[in-house]
Amino acid sequence: MSDTPYKAHESAYIDEGAQIGAGTRIWHFSHVMSGAVIGCDCSLGQNVVVGSKAVIGNGCKIQNNVSLYDRVELEDFVFCGPSMVFTNVLNPRSHISRKHEYRATLVRKGASIGANAVIVCGHTVGRYAFVGSGSVVTKDVPDFALVYGNPARQHGWMCQCGVALEFAGGKATCAECGWSYVLDNGLCREVGTGKGE
Repeated sequence: MSDTPYKAHESAYIDEGAQIGAGTRIWHFSHVMSGAVIGCDCSLGQNVVVGSKAVIGNGCKIQNNVSLYDRVELEDFVFCGPSMVFTNVLNPRSHISRKHEYRATLVRKGASIGANAVIVCGHTVGRYAFVGSGSVVTKDVPDFALVYGNPARQHGWMCQCGVALEFAGGKATCAECGWSYVLDNGLCREVGTGKGE
């Protein structure tokens, strides 16, 4: 029986010095490097790699074949779809070391990134934003924004529960959960917390 507070499949490699929170599950053939920080109650799917300077918050779900390289940070409750890609260098060359040029990528609380999407380094994906499958993100994504395409462009707003919002007169209330929002200087912000809260 394991004496660790997390669960890791026997085929996973967890390097000494990695910090992993209670209740986290790490599946087949994954590798967590020394120095990586992973919060509580996360799920890392098959063949996930977490770099030594990557940070993952609580409650994140990282699907199969995702690599979180150095300087990638996920806040709490981020969803990373299968085979989506983070980068950390803008102009890589095999014969030139550019580790000193790594750029930080931040994915804020509750954001979702679809399968096969690419997040080019040096950008922030906002709170509860939704990046569509196959998209290529080349600039910051605002809170609650729905973006997709190559390059990714904004096509609407999403509720914190993952339902598209319909604005009228600069206001919207989610029909699914009851959260309320306003548009303020072209950005979406929440003003109410939903039904029964």
